[in-house]
Amino acid sequence: MAINKVLLVDDSPMDLANIRCIVADAGYSVVTATTGIEAIEVAKNEMPDLIFMDIVMEGADGYDACREITQNGDTKTIPVVFVSSKNQKADKVWAELQGGKAFITKPYTPEQILDQITALN
Repeated sequence: MAINKVLLVDDSPMDLANIRCIVADAGYSVVTATTGIEAIEVAKNEMPDLIFMDIVMEGADGYDACREITQNGDTKTIPVVFVSSKNQKADKVWAELQGGKAFITKPYTPEQILDQITALN
C-alpha cells in the first residue's frame, strides 16, 4: 500500500505543527485532528493511508480512537502509529492491544517519523 495521505492527531498545537512540517516536507498530503473523536471522523471521511496518534487527549484518548478506527469495517486497514510522551512498557503493550502498529516516544526525531512511513509503505 502506497502512503500518500497521513492523518496527524495531537491536541498540542506545537506538537501538531512540528510533525506536520516533517510529514509535509517529505511530500505527503496531511490532514489533522486535535481530539480522538475528531480523529475517528476524519479517518472515516478522509481515508488516510497512515495515522500518527497522540495518546493523552481530552475526551476520547488515542487508545479509544485507535480501537474504534481499527475495529470499524471502513477504516480497519489504516495503520495507527502512536506518538506519545508516555514511555512505559505497559503503554506500548496497551497501544499494541488497541491495534497500534508502532510506538514512537516524544521527543522524537524527524527520522523516527519518516522511518515509520517507510516501514509501512
